[in-house]
Amino acid sequence: MAESNVLQARSTIHAGGEWRAAVSGSTREILDPADALPFAVVAEGDEKDTDLAIAAARRAFDEGDWPRTPVAERAALLRRVADLLVRDREELGRLEAQDAGKTVEEGRVDIDCVADAFRYFADLVAGEAPGRVVDAGSPDVHSVVVHEPLGVCAMITPWNYPLLQASWKIAPALAAGNTFVIKPSEITPMTTIAVIELLVEAGLPAGVANIVTGPGHSVGARLSEHPDVDLVSFTGGLVSGTKVAQAAAPGVKKVALELGGKNPNVVFADACATEEGFDTAVDQALNAAFIHSGQVCSAGARLIIEESVRDRFVAELARRAEKIRLGRGTEDGVECGPLVSEQQRDKVEMYVESALKEGAVLRSGGKRPEPSPQRPENGYFYEPTVLDHCHREMRVIREEVFGPVLTVETFRTEDEAVTLANDTEYGLAGGVWTSDAGRARRVAGRLRHGTIWINDFHPYLPQAEWGGFGKSGVGRELGPAGLAEYRETKHVYQNLAPKPVRWFAG
Repeated sequence: MAESNVLQARSTIHAGGEWRAAVSGSTREILDPADALPFAVVAEGDEKDTDLAIAAARRAFDEGDWPRTPVAERAALLRRVADLLVRDREELGRLEAQDAGKTVEEGRVDIDCVADAFRYFADLVAGEAPGRVVDAGSPDVHSVVVHEPLGVCAMITPWNYPLLQASWKIAPALAAGNTFVIKPSEITPMTTIAVIELLVEAGLPAGVANIVTGPGHSVGARLSEHPDVDLVSFTGGLVSGTKVAQAAAPGVKKVALELGGKNPNVVFADACATEEGFDTAVDQALNAAFIHSGQVCSAGARLIIEESVRDRFVAELARRAEKIRLGRGTEDGVECGPLVSEQQRDKVEMYVESALKEGAVLRSGGKRPEPSPQRPENGYFYEPTVLDHCHREMRVIREEVFGPVLTVETFRTEDEAVTLANDTEYGLAGGVWTSDAGRARRVAGRLRHGTIWINDFHPYLPQAEWGGFGKSGVGRELGPAGLAEYRETKHVYQNLAPKPVRWFAG
C-alpha cells in the first residue's frame, strides 16, 4: 500500500454477520510506525455502531444456537480456527509486524501462540465433565453444579499484542458458549479484523462474533456501561482500566482487568559465577527489557542486580544494547522495531529526560537513532536505553514507561533484593536469577507478583493462569481460571421424591 496514494476504506465493523462502514461514515488511517505513512483505512465507529453490535450479540445469545451448541462442536470450531491461523501464519505475522511495529519473527511467534490458545481452550472444554455432583445426603436428591455461559462479553484489547491479547479473550469466551463484541486498539486493529474473518470462515454463526473499530472514549466507554453487556474484559493502562471499572460498576457487571506492570528482574551474583551463567543472565536481561521495544506489560524493565557484579554486568549490558539492530520490522536482520506511535515515543523521551534530571546515569541509548535505509526518518524509533544508578524516588522506577528503557538498581542482601522488587504498586511479573535452588524458591515465594520466572524471562503457558497483584488488575486469563471468567456457576438441586413440608397449617 505504501506505493499508492489511494487507500480504500474498508467496512471493518462486523455486526450480526455483516461487514459495514461506520454509521457516521467516519474513517481512520492506520499508520505504519516505521515510516508514519498510512497503509490502511478503517471505519471509525462510535456509540451508535457499538449499540448495533451489542444488540446483534444479545440476539445471538438469547435466541441463537451457539450457547446451546454441544461442547464438542464448539471445540471443533476452535480447532478449525487454529488450523486457519497456521495456514495464514506468514500473512498475519507480517501484518502484525507492520501494524504494531514489531519484527516479523515476533509476529510469527505471536500467531503460533494465538493458534495454541485456540487449541488449548478447545481441548479444555472438550475434556471436562458435564457437572460436579454434590452429595446431598439423600438417595432421593440429585444435586449438581454446572457451568453456563455468561452472555454478551465486551472485549477491549491493547495495541502492543493486538491478536495475542484478543485470542486470550475470544477463545475462552467462545469455548464457554458466549457471544461477544470486541474493540481492538484504534491504532492496531488489522489482525483482529482478520481473525473475525477467520471465525466467519470457520462457520461461527452470525452475531456471535462482532467487532467495532473505533476509539476508547466512545466505543470502549459504551461497551463498559451498556446494560446488555454481561462481562467487560479489558487489557491496557491503569487510567483507562479504572474508567472501565467505574463505568461497569452501576450494572454490577463482571469485570476482568489486566493493567500492566513495573516488573523486577533480580540477578544474584551466583548466577554470574561462570562465563556461561554471566552471558545467559545478560542476554536474558536484554530480552526481558527490549523485546518489542519494551512495549510489553511483563517487560523486565527494572534490573535489580547484586552490587558485587553490578559494574561488569551493566558495562556488558550497555555494550550489547548499543549493538541491537533497529529498523523496520519487516526487514531481514532487524532485531528491534519502532515504537507504536509518535505519542508513545514522546512519552519515552519524557521519562528518560526526567530520570537524567533526577540523577540517573546514561549507559547506552537515550536518543533517536540516525535515519538509515532500514530506519526512515519519520519512523518512531528510539534507541535501547540503559539507565544506571536509579532509585525508588525516580518516576522512571515508579511508573510504567512501556518503551526500550532498562533501569538499574543495586542490592547487597537477599532481604534488600526482595524489598526492592516488591516496592511497586504493580504486581504483574518478575524474574529471579540464581544458581541456589533454595534461594530461588525462597525469593519466588516472597515476591508479590502474579508470575515469577526463575532463570528465565517472558515465557507463558496457555495452561497457566495469567494475572497480577495490586494495580496490575483483577481476574485471570489463560488456564482453567481464564475459562471460568467467562462462565456462570449454577447449582441444580432435584428432589426425586418430593413430599409435603407442612411448615404451615392449612
